[in-house]
Amino acid sequence: MTGAARAVIPWTPADQRSYERRWKVLAVLCTSLVVVIVGNTALNVAIPTIQRELGATQTALQWMVDSYALVFAGLLLTAGAIGDRFGRKGALQAGLAVFFVGSLLAGMIGSTGGIIAMRALMGIGAAFVMPGTLSILANVFPPEERPKAIAIWAGLSGAGGAIGPIASGYLLNHFSYGSVFFVNLPIIAVALAAGHFLLPKSKDTAQTRLDPVGAGLSIVGLSAIVYAIIEGPSHGWASASTLLTAGAGLAVLAVFARWELRSDHPMLDLRFFKNPRFSMAAGGVTLIFFTMFGMFFLITQYFQLVLGYTPLGAGLRGIPIALALMLTAPNSARLVARFGPKATVASGLGLLAAGQLLLLGTRVDTPYAYIALSMVVLASGMGFAMAPLTASIMGSIPLGKAGVGSAVNDTTRELGGALGVAVLGSLLQSAYSARIGDLVSVPEPLREAASKSLGAAMKASATLAETDPGAAARLVDEARQGYVSGMHLALVVAATVALLAVGLVLRYLPGRGEAGAAVMAGAPDHRAGAMEPEAA
Repeated sequence: MTGAARAVIPWTPADQRSYERRWKVLAVLCTSLVVVIVGNTALNVAIPTIQRELGATQTALQWMVDSYALVFAGLLLTAGAIGDRFGRKGALQAGLAVFFVGSLLAGMIGSTGGIIAMRALMGIGAAFVMPGTLSILANVFPPEERPKAIAIWAGLSGAGGAIGPIASGYLLNHFSYGSVFFVNLPIIAVALAAGHFLLPKSKDTAQTRLDPVGAGLSIVGLSAIVYAIIEGPSHGWASASTLLTAGAGLAVLAVFARWELRSDHPMLDLRFFKNPRFSMAAGGVTLIFFTMFGMFFLITQYFQLVLGYTPLGAGLRGIPIALALMLTAPNSARLVARFGPKATVASGLGLLAAGQLLLLGTRVDTPYAYIALSMVVLASGMGFAMAPLTASIMGSIPLGKAGVGSAVNDTTRELGGALGVAVLGSLLQSAYSARIGDLVSVPEPLREAASKSLGAAMKASATLAETDPGAAARLVDEARQGYVSGMHLALVVAATVALLAVGLVLRYLPGRGEAGAAVMAGAPDHRAGAMEPEAA
């Protein structure tokens, strides 16, 4: 059935009390959102410290980031369906509790394997938090206020992007790397307490069964593909292990798609992707977070290991990104109302690409003012595009399935983030390793160690300085130059993808006055399976 043929049912609040305090509810939801964002960004500043103290390889460092993101992305659809089926408030609060335990244990464990495992546990908790925030928001706010609420929700994710690096940098200046995981704990406590009193209980009216087979297939398929991407530089992109792992992942995802299309209770109704408003929005969110998470992973190491900033200094220098997001995302709804979704999103993606291209001007001694300007341009593009795309996804799905709709949005965010770290990190590592491998003046064992990461090169140079200070200085210089060259390669790829996205948006996304533009503004075009309150 087309959107034009659907009967539009006037929106009515399912819970009058929750409607009256909807802005307080939004504050709780945004606090819960900040927990998840901080869980990602706080670790980025600690990466060089963990690398030095635990001797972690570049691949292990990437898995500390990606174990969280992959588990998160793999479970989101199932978690969203569980929230819709059994209750969104309960799912969100349970996720916060699991996240608390994972953060606490991650801060106490002194091994790379332990940190990776606890990051995965945090990802499980986050998978139940994120769908709950957006699905409750969609059901509490009326259509005319929903775009503004979603824009605030998206903008405050920038606040989490600021809190994480700054708090992490401060803690690293005074305590061990384990303390960065504790930064989440007080925020979680506040979110749990406030949510207990303010969040409404709600669930879908339809008693839809869960889809464990689909969930398992999606987790296995996505994990296999990203594992192949991460391990490609060390094993070789054309190696049998890389090709077999990637091929197996694609085969499992093909089985997943076939299963979902034939299932009478699919975890994800793939027919939603026939709607260009839905599919283009999901793809756009993926590309934005591909750039965002990948850039965070690269730029924090650039600040510390290339420019020599302290962890706190690196965190503070990431503030322009957060401020730009907080200023632009809440105002994106006005731009959509005035210029239409197509122009707003395409302009945002264009700014995103422009910011990446500006960062190609970075060197080993680039002034911070230039970097800050580049980051503001890049983050402004994210802010202008992110909220309209999220509103498009939520507006294309029945409100009763808001948990699944939110999970689709969050899955694209996290899958994009995981792939961003994996792909951009792998490109950087390949270019960096090739440059260090050509440094014949450094003894083979030290050269091999230095080729693993920039942090490892700093350690190798300290050892080499005892016998050959000149060679040690050349190693440090080549390592920094190699990192910057690899970062430039990653930025070229990211900017190319963003520009391709601009073309796709201009071709497929509805513009001002086109049918479906109201959906882009956040008003769903149907109400099938609307929300019902849970029994108290």
